[in-house]
Amino acid sequence: MSLAVVSSRAITGMAARPVTVEVHLANGLPGLSLVGLPDTEVKESRERVRSALQNSRFEFPARRITINLAPADLPKASGCFDLPIALGILAASGQLPETGLRTHEFAGELSLTGELRPIRGGLAMASAMAQSRSSRALVLPASSAQEAALVEEATVYGARTLLDVCAHLAEPDVATRLPRATVPRSVADDATLPGQSQQALAGPLQGLHQRTHHETRQGAHTGEIADMLDIKGQEHAKRALEVAAAGGHHILFHGPPGTGKSMLATRLAGLLPPLSKAQAVEAATLASLSAHGFDMQHWGRRPFRAPHHTASSAALVGGGSTPRPGEISLAHRGVLFLDELPEFQRRVLEVLREPLELGHVTISRAGGHATFPAAFQLVAAMNPCPCGDLGHPLRTCRCTGDAVARYRNRLSGPLLDRIDLHVEVPALSAETFAAPACGERSAEVAKRVAQAQARQLSRQGQLNCTLSNRALETQCPLSPEAKAVLHRAVTQHHWSARTYHRVLRVARTIADLAQRDAIDIPEITEAVQYREITMS
Repeated sequence: MSLAVVSSRAITGMAARPVTVEVHLANGLPGLSLVGLPDTEVKESRERVRSALQNSRFEFPARRITINLAPADLPKASGCFDLPIALGILAASGQLPETGLRTHEFAGELSLTGELRPIRGGLAMASAMAQSRSSRALVLPASSAQEAALVEEATVYGARTLLDVCAHLAEPDVATRLPRATVPRSVADDATLPGQSQQALAGPLQGLHQRTHHETRQGAHTGEIADMLDIKGQEHAKRALEVAAAGGHHILFHGPPGTGKSMLATRLAGLLPPLSKAQAVEAATLASLSAHGFDMQHWGRRPFRAPHHTASSAALVGGGSTPRPGEISLAHRGVLFLDELPEFQRRVLEVLREPLELGHVTISRAGGHATFPAAFQLVAAMNPCPCGDLGHPLRTCRCTGDAVARYRNRLSGPLLDRIDLHVEVPALSAETFAAPACGERSAEVAKRVAQAQARQLSRQGQLNCTLSNRALETQCPLSPEAKAVLHRAVTQHHWSARTYHRVLRVARTIADLAQRDAIDIPEITEAVQYREITMS
């Protein structure tokens, strides 16, 4: 026949929308026309497909070839259409039976030799097929199929070459059939550790596992495990980190250089409970859409992103002509660490305002828009002044008053207002950091955090950081004395309504850590002190 239809998918944001690849062969001068709003990567597929077919010992038809990627109004990007275009040409020219094309969807980039190269978004394609309850099987390059197999509801096959796919379609019942992609045994074993839903945290804390201790940035190459035990002193900051982990609150550490701010930040992910299966797939899907793809070794782990302060706003929130997720989305369900916070450009930091409140970001372009989830936990660190010695007990600050003011003015009030805990990390004495390490390990703190989160989920179905203002009225009962303390703090510091509500959420978390239903003076006092630090 001279017409073949092949099914594929196009990535738009987090969605993988169905695309029909129609290939028609007609008499006339040999040539290939590609229509359907393809971008440069897709247009270049004509040369890759031609060489791949010829090097795979197939005949490239010397006829007029028209390829339509439908729907026509959907932008098509990346090289994932190489494989369906090649199969369509083979089927239209009679070199491949059409029957198998109807029961499969295809995506893959072809090399000139006919080998299949990994593509971006394989996990998103498998998720979309599972959500649509499609009965078709998905054929992907072998490396991409491995991550797509994390979606258990989808049938995924992995292929290494174009010839493997053709053999599978020609005689699917013989030994040449493509192997069904499966998750590696080590990953599959670990994947059963998190609960199947958030509600699993409300039961016994059997899901807590040593894998919640993540590697620090410094120890990632040495295999050292980041543990709270490594941090000497700073008991107040450790307590604040536990409160932040228990309630999902954003936190800002400030103090002189070398006091442990970065060490504290890298320990947060290890205090959080394991991801549920649905959350792990969501985080992995976002990673698979990024330029670097998804590393199977990170399956089930809380993301930890630490962009450099030279990052642009597009790198932070996402962007591009075809929108891709930025750092805040790649940190979804995990931690976003912004070290040297005032060194970021102010306009870059301002783009964090809406995601911190909404938990998602929408990127709009002339050709459409894409929405990415961004429910991350922000941990920021900063020095008190450009030289870092302001307030140090032994060193003298060399900065002028104007320099200090300019440094702090890089952070806007509305942004700081959205950070729940402001914690001072003071300089340590020589005796403290020379003493042997002592204190609690991350596992001990993580148990209390998991218990507090289970308490929140059983009571209100969500963490305290996401409580609405109306829900605060019912979930945060205050004693008369606690109301008086909070009212005095609001009046004295001229707090906004947002700050008032955030203090209430933090107080609710502190009470949950203490396993108390009502909020009394100790909880309100501790929550208030996390907003009273003036960085002087």
